[in-house]
Amino acid sequence: MDWAFYEGADDSYPLTIFNQGTLYNVNSDNDFELEPMLASDWEWSDDNRTITFTLEEGVMWHNGEELTAEDFEFAYEVIGHPDYQGPRAYTVEGIEGFEAYNAGETEEFEGVNVVDDYTLEVTFNEVRANNLENLWSYPMAKAHLEGVDIAEMGEAEEIRQNPVGLGPFEVSNIVPGEQIEFTAFEDYWEGAPNLDEVTYRIVDGAQAGELLAQGEVDIIELEPSQAGPLEGNEDVTIETIEALSYGYLGFKLGEWNGEENVMNREKLQDKELRHAIAHAIDREGIVEEFSEGYGTVINAPESNIRWSYPDESTLNQYEFDIETSQQMLADAGYEDVNGDGYVEDPDGNELVLNLAAMDVPADIAEPRAQYILQTLQEAGLNAQLMDGQLYEFNLFYDLVEGDDENIDLFLGAWGLATADPDPSGLWRSDDLWNYTRWVNEESDELLTEGLSEEALDRDYRQEVYQEWFQLVNEELPMLPLNSPEDIYGINSNVGGVSVDVTSAAGDAHEWYVEEE
Repeated sequence: MDWAFYEGADDSYPLTIFNQGTLYNVNSDNDFELEPMLASDWEWSDDNRTITFTLEEGVMWHNGEELTAEDFEFAYEVIGHPDYQGPRAYTVEGIEGFEAYNAGETEEFEGVNVVDDYTLEVTFNEVRANNLENLWSYPMAKAHLEGVDIAEMGEAEEIRQNPVGLGPFEVSNIVPGEQIEFTAFEDYWEGAPNLDEVTYRIVDGAQAGELLAQGEVDIIELEPSQAGPLEGNEDVTIETIEALSYGYLGFKLGEWNGEENVMNREKLQDKELRHAIAHAIDREGIVEEFSEGYGTVINAPESNIRWSYPDESTLNQYEFDIETSQQMLADAGYEDVNGDGYVEDPDGNELVLNLAAMDVPADIAEPRAQYILQTLQEAGLNAQLMDGQLYEFNLFYDLVEGDDENIDLFLGAWGLATADPDPSGLWRSDDLWNYTRWVNEESDELLTEGLSEEALDRDYRQEVYQEWFQLVNEELPMLPLNSPEDIYGINSNVGGVSVDVTSAAGDAHEWYVEEE
């Protein structure tokens, strides 16, 4: 029950109720501007390397201690420590002195300075456009945790059974694997909550719609297929918001050699073939048939809710058109030589495209994959489901990340960071998570420029990313499919629920239940 160790939605939702509070708030309703939260103000030095935070006074932990700058310093020291076992070290690696501290060469984190109880200075190694957005922004309760061995902290009683947070509700009981019970924290810094207690339950996601309709739960995230049957239910309110994620069809262009990506797979190197494939994918149909219309077709690897999303009028639209796809194949030398209904490559060799796909969501995974294969086959492409099966989530990504030799196409998705749109971690030529293995010098230069000191000007940065999105849209190492919507079902008797791009639990102190 601490942000430094959370691993997924099962952790993040209760954490938002229990330990809500960051240096800043990312307001998706205000063009993703950073707004004061636990830090009432911040100021950059003249050289843009040091930021000084002024903290809110009177913010209380559940154990009665007041939040101070030392709680943030402690968080950075834990996350940057060589014994830290969590996945968040990257959020402090840009701070001056990280390498020496993380290597155990010094006990002091040079770039972190507590000026006084309510003033914190952080100095970065270099000027980057997203230093603030990438900085770890959650404090840790130093008085509660400083005696705990960092190597064991993630599993310690102080976090697992007896956690201390800053949120509107404090933990009263934990039933592992089943539920967490919370009671109101009257000294919550944004005001005492309206409700006396809240219970977070772990349920079977496949039953989400039924549980909501039966009144077994009051707030729950829904799949598109679950939301439709509830839309006419007077006891349920459906809230949606464009998600910070996107789905895509990846083209496997090469492999990771242990240090960098190498584009060494010949089958899909021809950009014209990739364009022809794009025109054979009915993306509008995918959104309508398998997402019940919840979502938007996109032409850039970015959520269309964010300020960085490009001007669509400057991008190739890749409309679904079988005849266009067939003509592009013919123009590029792909012809049906043997009369079997499928084209061969320009050298007359058999062309088979293997599609790798996950087995989730369970109700649509198989028909969605078959829908895509069908339209590719109609265009004359011999597209098949890899090994004739869908893959479990972890196995799928093991195969994709390991560049399984049988993968040609794969259906993937990325969730995106809330605060910053930097795509370099997924698309640099030397990045492991660049699963298509696309290598492009111009792309790397633009991604670097998007983080430069000049890019501190958002307008300039947006221009750089516009150019990068146009490049990706033309070279097409992947075909963006859709920007989905997050869907929440809420009991109509429950009010005060604010849905944002992270969850529906962000203002839990404002929740209330109307008398029937």
